[in-house]
Amino acid sequence: MAQRQEMPNETAAQAWPRDGLTRIPYRVFRADEAYKAEQKLIFHGPSWHYLALEVEVPEPGDFRTTRVGDTPVIVTRDGDGEIYAFENRCAHRGALICLDNHGKGKKDFSCVYHAWTYDRQGNLRGVAFKDGVKGKGGMPDSFRMEEHGPRKLRIATLHGLIFGSFSEDVPPLEEYLGEEISSRIERVLGGRTPVVIGRVTQALPNNWKLYMENVKDSYHASILHLFFTTFELNRLSQKGAIIVDESGGHHVSYSAIDREAQKDAEYSKQQLRSDSQYRLADPSLLKGFEEYPDGVTLQILTVFPTFVLQQIQNAIAVRQIVPRGIGKTDLNWTYIGFADDTPEQRLTRVKQGNLVGPAGYISMEDGCVGGFVQRGIAGASDQEAVLEMGGAEAASSESRVTEASVRGFWKAYRSNMGV
Repeated sequence: MAQRQEMPNETAAQAWPRDGLTRIPYRVFRADEAYKAEQKLIFHGPSWHYLALEVEVPEPGDFRTTRVGDTPVIVTRDGDGEIYAFENRCAHRGALICLDNHGKGKKDFSCVYHAWTYDRQGNLRGVAFKDGVKGKGGMPDSFRMEEHGPRKLRIATLHGLIFGSFSEDVPPLEEYLGEEISSRIERVLGGRTPVVIGRVTQALPNNWKLYMENVKDSYHASILHLFFTTFELNRLSQKGAIIVDESGGHHVSYSAIDREAQKDAEYSKQQLRSDSQYRLADPSLLKGFEEYPDGVTLQILTVFPTFVLQQIQNAIAVRQIVPRGIGKTDLNWTYIGFADDTPEQRLTRVKQGNLVGPAGYISMEDGCVGGFVQRGIAGASDQEAVLEMGGAEAASSESRVTEASVRGFWKAYRSNMGV
């Protein structure tokens, strides 16, 4: 049996529980040491991280700023048509190079502090007063601009999504994802040109891993979310399944509404708050259009560590999870339509965008329940969460009454962290 490794600065008594993937120590959501190690081993380790959509940087000089873990990043397109990404940190004194969230027609990036200037590939091209003034001062003769610059990311794109990695050891993106996950991304985005129809950043009062657990947890969805069950958008009794890739880190949960089925009695038997008698004043919110031939009306897909692609009816969005400290997380939502949408289809997407986001009819509970956990475990760092629903494995399942994909996250997490 392989010997367990410890997270930095842990004592032997704090080593990871022996019960495989079914026990998660609460300290990983609250420990400074865990958070610091994640930045090195996950966010700068051999993982791919979602950065932006290709359509957000369509022309040379277009750029967006984003983050990979704690690290600020610039994503831009250069004159060769290629996409580049590099750390948003001046190599001189560490100031942000770019202060804007996005822009167009940028020829270069100049640090406001001392005007060190970088090209659109992140190479240092200019240092103010490099040769001094009137023969005095300036940089030494030994200074070489090519030896100074922000760290650069490897770039890979797939169906209009831009991913980046600081690691040279990460495998090619499609190998990293595997065929099943790649095909499910293609199902939603393949052969189509996305159009951004809205953006919002949601501040979550919890550790980033709690939101990733939540979005992988098909078991909670029709219990916590009153709207899902009341309007029968997602019930555990509906046709569907869970896909968990071999690494455990990526997953897909999907289901299809059976419009001919009788209202099942399973939820009323459980006496759940989510089995309600509420009705919509405007039922047209849920009148969508047939978009996918497989009949799947809900697909939630995740890529380890922090990417989510959603299809809830005709509400399509990408979500980027950004750690902002032990107990704080930013959740960036980008709502998308497609270039070939009819006006009626675009209106449907805009209306159904109200299903998700900070105040979405479905997802507003997710914005607070992670905070309930963060607060609930404040005095329980020596205790453990229980993940036994559906067994002990991190494997694909025809049942969504399972925590298999949550266990999969922890399988990948432990592999990356060496614990």
